[in-house]
Amino acid sequence: MSDRDVVGAPRASRGTTTADTVEAVVRGQLSRALGGRRGMAEAAAPTITFTVTYVSTKELPIAIGLSLGVALVLLGVRLVQRSSVQYVVNALVGIGVGCLFVWLGARNGGTASQQALAYFVPGLIYNTVYGALMLFSILIRWPAVGLMVGAVSEEPTAWHRDRQIVRLCSQLTWVLLVPCVIRVAVQGPIYLGGRSADDASPYVTALGIAKVAMGWPLQIAALAVMVWLLARDRTPVTERPATA
Repeated sequence: MSDRDVVGAPRASRGTTTADTVEAVVRGQLSRALGGRRGMAEAAAPTITFTVTYVSTKELPIAIGLSLGVALVLLGVRLVQRSSVQYVVNALVGIGVGCLFVWLGARNGGTASQQALAYFVPGLIYNTVYGALMLFSILIRWPAVGLMVGAVSEEPTAWHRDRQIVRLCSQLTWVLLVPCVIRVAVQGPIYLGGRSADDASPYVTALGIAKVAMGWPLQIAALAVMVWLLARDRTPVTERPATA
């Protein structure tokens, strides 16, 4: 039997995984992408720090400074331990983009509370764009999770020749899409309400709570559904015999 299978997923002989099914490949990729409990904590810590600090002090520079400080401390720990800094860097990028929107809010004459509200705009944009791209990938039958599977293979697009795998990856992509839709549906109206309010501070608090509560908890719920789908191990990655 060939080392390369019909869907392009890695086999045990490649030394990169012991997966015998597409489901096992996707499980491994998702685990690496999320970074486990530590990666989740590192992603949430700066947002929690920003929200708690601003709500308690109403000082935007202090809130931003402390959230940045927390991220830098986490980055330093990662560097000392010589472990992956991917998740901390993602948090730092989020803080940087949030600060850009705060600056734009100040430039447009927004109050301090409206500037704090602007800190959460990148998250809304990210979920809207990310959700739209995943939906588009499903509609054109190149689901995003399938591309994830292909990324670890020698033939990145070989999986697309198997309808069974395309169907499975479409289901998994739908599961990842749902949290994005829920976040935008809940957080979007809160943001718009804050934009029209004289004092946006209560909306900043609500957005901060919603972002944390609907961040990893929603992602974990989606992953629970994905685990159920993937635990069935119904899609083999073995090579099919040639036929006429």
